[in-house]
Amino acid sequence: MILRALNLALVSCGVLWLVACTSVTEVQDSAPTTTPSAEQMRDAVPKVEPRSKYGNPASYEVFGKRYYTLASHKGYVERGIASWYGNKFHGRRTSSGELYDMYKMTAAHKTLPLPSYAEVTNLDNGRKVIVKINDRGPFHGDRLIDLSYSAATKLGITAKGTGRVEVRAIDVEQKAAKQTVKAPQQVALQNNTLENLATFLQVGAFSTLAKAEQIKHRIQQEISERVQIKPFSHEGNSVYRVRVGPLASVEAGQKIAERLLSLGFNETQMITEQQTN
Repeated sequence: MILRALNLALVSCGVLWLVACTSVTEVQDSAPTTTPSAEQMRDAVPKVEPRSKYGNPASYEVFGKRYYTLASHKGYVERGIASWYGNKFHGRRTSSGELYDMYKMTAAHKTLPLPSYAEVTNLDNGRKVIVKINDRGPFHGDRLIDLSYSAATKLGITAKGTGRVEVRAIDVEQKAAKQTVKAPQQVALQNNTLENLATFLQVGAFSTLAKAEQIKHRIQQEISERVQIKPFSHEGNSVYRVRVGPLASVEAGQKIAERLLSLGFNETQMITEQQTN
């Protein structure tokens, strides 16, 4: 993607490497004529890697919207819509500088550090893939992640074009330690994690508390569900996220999103987070 407002420290070739992927161009993408083999759909193998020199600005802007790169992938869990990209971008540079190969298990994400690894689950059929996130995007509507053609094929979303997914970042450094946990203990830990997950509909992120309060008040007048402001700090900059929830279900969030669309809120996003006591 062409990312505006990049750090001036990036060299010109680095800026060119941030030109990639799905959503900025209007030229139609297409699927390859060859179906990925079983080997090409084998999950990516998470490993510790240094951050890419390219694709990790503190923030960047696309189509007038500013995105803030996460300081860490740890604890990231989110639900949303996945899409895929294929022939048009095959062989082009990704935002991290790597070449895009639609037959490798990779993906594009707007805010996770590059590179990161994540487990992506198709919420409609339960299929899972592990991908390496090495690109920025997608910037179409409410889409959460853009998958390579191989990853999308394994998840079963290529025919429809999109699918409902959960994206869960993988902590590579802790992976080995988790594998040593005995099976009964591991099940108990997983059940406890699921019980503490909560789903929210994020309306937007704002640079001032006053603006966030204004949006919260406007939305709360229209819906009965709880509207809250969740601040977070990134490299000394405060951002205020306006959210509806916790929600009873993803379906409930989708209905609220439809209601808010008529009020002009067309960039809502479903988010699932671990709740702390």
